[in-house]
Amino acid sequence: MRWILSLVVCSLICGSVANAETRQTGIAAAADAATAIHLTADAKGSGKPLVHFWSKVVGAGRANEGLRSTWQEELQMAGKFDGFQYVRFHGIFQDDMFVYREDEHGTPIYNFQYVDDLYDRMLAKGIRPFVELSFSPGPLAPVHNTTFWWHADGSPPLDYNKWADLVHAFVEHCVQRYGSDEVRQWYFEVWNEPNLYQSFFRGGSQEKYFELYKVTAETIKKIDPQLRVGGPATSNFNMDHEALKAAQSSGKPFDPFTIPWRPVWIDDFLNYCHTNNLPVDFVSTHPYPQDFAIDEPGIPKGHGYRRSIDSTRDDLRTMRKIIDASPYPKAEIHLTEWNSSPSPTDHSHDSLAAATFIAKTNLESIGLVDSLSYWTFTDVFEENRLTDSIFHGGFGLINYQEIVKPAFHAYRFMNELGDEILFQTPGGIVSRDSKTGRIAAVGYNYPPETKVSLPVTTSQEAADSIDNSGSARDFVLNLDHLPANASFLVETLDKEHGDAITVWEAMGKPEPPNREQIEALRKLAWNTEKKIARTDETGRLHLSVKLPAWSIVLVKQMD
Repeated sequence: MRWILSLVVCSLICGSVANAETRQTGIAAAADAATAIHLTADAKGSGKPLVHFWSKVVGAGRANEGLRSTWQEELQMAGKFDGFQYVRFHGIFQDDMFVYREDEHGTPIYNFQYVDDLYDRMLAKGIRPFVELSFSPGPLAPVHNTTFWWHADGSPPLDYNKWADLVHAFVEHCVQRYGSDEVRQWYFEVWNEPNLYQSFFRGGSQEKYFELYKVTAETIKKIDPQLRVGGPATSNFNMDHEALKAAQSSGKPFDPFTIPWRPVWIDDFLNYCHTNNLPVDFVSTHPYPQDFAIDEPGIPKGHGYRRSIDSTRDDLRTMRKIIDASPYPKAEIHLTEWNSSPSPTDHSHDSLAAATFIAKTNLESIGLVDSLSYWTFTDVFEENRLTDSIFHGGFGLINYQEIVKPAFHAYRFMNELGDEILFQTPGGIVSRDSKTGRIAAVGYNYPPETKVSLPVTTSQEAADSIDNSGSARDFVLNLDHLPANASFLVETLDKEHGDAITVWEAMGKPEPPNREQIEALRKLAWNTEKKIARTDETGRLHLSVKLPAWSIVLVKQMD
């Protein structure tokens, strides 16, 4: 009896444990199913147009840096693999470009040899300038050395007539050198972030900028009405003050994510241009989803919040609504600087998480804008001198030693997409090339439990902690009506494959690496995981993989 009783008790206990394990397994399976990325598409089905707005424009530091061989080599790499069509940078009129000087009588002397050298090399690579007309050349600057290590003269010109003559001479020279048909494909943006009075528009005001825009736009259009001009190139979005005030005055707790954000100066700029009958071919501003401070009951003054991961998409929707309702509904929208933060020493820029942030933000913002310009393609970048490490958190997709970062691969993967969308869901997209009929899909795991955009990190350890956080997700791809036995490349970017930082850390963080180490880093940074998958005899592809947090996968039809 005791033996029988023991057996019964044991069975009950074991059964309870098994049931508990089954329940836990069921809960885990349900959680996996809830976060899984499912992509299903018919290769012969109808599609919607897909414009690669993310690769229209990319940023760089300043014009003079573009005269260097490393900058030019990295531009060629970024153009070839990431598909960038235009480059925007500061300082085309900065004194180190030797564009403008005056004789002893104050008569302007123009010299465009450095500009020609830069533009010739860019155009030879198939990449056009997105011209930022800034800053004041030394003789026209009322204030010097307003910002940056390279002493930018960020102040409105002393003489707007001389400024107009400079713009006229510059643009007319470009037309004569490259032809009207070519230059009509360029963009001319008036200034950079004029709302930042201390650094980029010292001594200026909104009124002074609007007058500068008027003079510049009218000058350009007199040369050729088909040349494209726009602005105001303002810095960032701000919280809607009225909405914030209303939330605070309620005396109740509120979620800062619910407060709408508005672009700086855009409404005033469009109204001014309309009132003064000015052309606006495109509107530009810079939607960095940066940290912000808010005073809230019970919260220490100046407490920093991170904006939502969807904040850039929401900002672009706001811009779209403003332009659609404006007197310039056909104006293009170019967000001429964008990144996870405006800090040139933010280690998150070098991280694996940066790649997923880029993929999620861009692929979930399709159809809203004409360009979202990543700032920048290269770490050949000299805004400050706090860049001792080869991985210092610089903006670049490629570091100074020509080692590609995970962010570079994000753009490369997106560049492989076709021009038609067959299916899309948060976490992935399936596309088709309308000319070849070939299919390409991208999946990305920005962990769903992470509700904020990529945080600023001030150390490599902090950036690594983000890369090591988050949960894996199932990625399931089903494609029908493909050729039998067709091959697909399945390429994955993760911590072990294609992450330059991981490789560098495994080397012991050499500073600087020797030539052999640099060569090894360059090769290993390209070492994404590559596998081949094939359709079955009926032309169906089924792919199911576990996608680690912050990882991206490209599935590309090869034949």
